[in-house]
This record gives sequence, C-alpha cells and structure tokens, in this order.
Amino acid sequence: MDGSLKSSGFRFRLLPALDFFPQRVPFQRMTRWRMIRQMLFDGRGKPLPPAHRPVPASWRDDAITGSVLGHSTVFLNFLGVQVLTDPVFSRRVGLGVPPFVLGPKRYHAPALGPRELPKPDVIVLSHAHFDHFDVWSLRKFDRRTPVVTARATADLLRCHGFHQIHELDWGQTATIATRHGPLTITAFEVAHWGARMMRDDHRGYNGYLLTRGNHTVAFAGDTAYTPAFARLKDPTRPIDLMLMPIGAYDPWIRAHCNPEQAADMARQAGARTFVPIHHETFKLSAEAMDEPAARVRAAFAKEPHRLLAVSVGETFRVPLRPAA
Repeated sequence: MDGSLKSSGFRFRLLPALDFFPQRVPFQRMTRWRMIRQMLFDGRGKPLPPAHRPVPASWRDDAITGSVLGHSTVFLNFLGVQVLTDPVFSRRVGLGVPPFVLGPKRYHAPALGPRELPKPDVIVLSHAHFDHFDVWSLRKFDRRTPVVTARATADLLRCHGFHQIHELDWGQTATIATRHGPLTITAFEVAHWGARMMRDDHRGYNGYLLTRGNHTVAFAGDTAYTPAFARLKDPTRPIDLMLMPIGAYDPWIRAHCNPEQAADMARQAGARTFVPIHHETFKLSAEAMDEPAARVRAAFAKEPHRLLAVSVGETFRVPLRPAA
C-alpha cells in the first residue's frame, strides 16, 4: 500500500472484501461499528431522484460538454469523443451479486442509466475499489468498448468479456482511435491505494490526462492531497477541465482530499475550470452528504466562473481556448 496512507491511527479491517479504506486510519468522530452500520445497514428506501437529467444527444461535437451522473461516473463529449469514467450505476457497491450486495447503498439515483447514454468510445477506470470499478455496471456496456485502466487490473475485466484493455502505470500513455479522431490518455500520480480485496495491494491507482489536439481534461479519480498535481502544470498546454474528488474525507483525509485541498490542487495544476466528483452519492464517511458541495462552492467564491457544475446531473460546458 502507498506509504502516504500510513498513520499512527487505529488499525482495522472493515470487511475483507469491502476494503474501501486504508488499513490505518485516525478515528476522531466515528467508531468502527458505527461506520459498518452506516454503510451496510442503512434503512433508507429508494435513492433520491437526481435534481438534473442531462441530454447528451443534444451536446455538440465541437465542444467539451459533460455531466457527473453520480459519484465519479462522468459522461463527457470531448470534441466528439464520448468518454465514460468509473461507471457505477448499481444500487449498492461491494461484494455479492445484485440484488444481494454487501456494501454502501446509493443515496442519489444516477442522473442517467446505461441504456440512456450514447455508446461510449472509451471507458476510463481509475482504480479497482468497488465504488469506482463496478463489474455489474460495466457488464451493461458493449464488451468491445476500449477500456483504459490501472496497472494490474485487466484480469477483473477479461473475466467479464472485455478484451480491448489498456493497462497504464503513472507516466504511461495510450491512444484510442475513434470515428472523431484519436484520444490520448496519460496516467498520472495520485495519493490513494488500489487494493480491491485483502491480498491484492499490487493493483494500481491512477488519475488521467485526456488530450484532443490542443485541449486537455484531467480526471483525478480518487486522491488525497499530494504535491504531484503541481507537476501537471504546463503553461503551453493548460488543463481545460479538472474533474476532482471532494468527498469522503472525514476521517479518511489520508486517502481523500477535502474540497479546499481539491481546489488548491486544481490551481496548482493550472486547471482553467473545475467540476467536483465523488460526492452526493454514497455515504462513505462522517461529513454530511451536502457538506462537500457547500465547501467547494465556498472554495471558489472569489472565482465562481471556474466552478462549472456541482450537483449530480448538471450539464457543464467548458469554454474553449483559441487554437495555438
């Protein structure tokens, strides 16, 4: 496991196959059993409906347009190339076969379901945690779809019939050919960990730079605060959009950045605009469900034009820079 996640906190395993959190965490406001009860035995009924429903069929192919469908699932029309990140549409995520899954229950329903989306040109997976790499959601898509994924995770895809798999480690690049032209995807360093079960901490965990011509979108996946984002800054090719996680930080701050840290890392990377992910969907931590959104709005209060969307299902469009 990544050394950045080590602390002197209490050591425990939540459940062998629900290893959403690092082995060592500081217990400040929660107990182990409160977390287990909250995640696994939530008595709520159906997920709340999303406040917004995007219409991807209306998005133009000469723009960068997208929507966060829930958690870290983003559907993006990147100058004509349709990109889907970390697709998770299940009611619960964790160990089991739907509907018998042991894990956190969804708080908000997806803004759109798999059958309501245009066919993606590529699926991008940041790491193998159940709330990002949901095989039951992936199985709803054409198995011929190219998939870009982290180091040592291809086995989780092959057994479900996917065969156009590009495994990347930090600094490695894949180019995906599409009918609208090539999409270049480069993995970059984040501060997280990749184990899905108890004994597979060899699996990787990535953020990604997606590049089309002179334009770049960054998808950070899952990360704690790290100075690695400052190394992404390139004055000759600024990042047009940063998709950045903002939730599940209390008490998991060594694995998940808070909204202020997310905003700071995006600024350090030179990102022109920002859309938050990883909030409003699963109850994974102690902070209130609406706290990350409120804090990220406050973090951009002096530059609101950079914060393009916050709520699940909102459609955002990135103002394009003129060609160099």
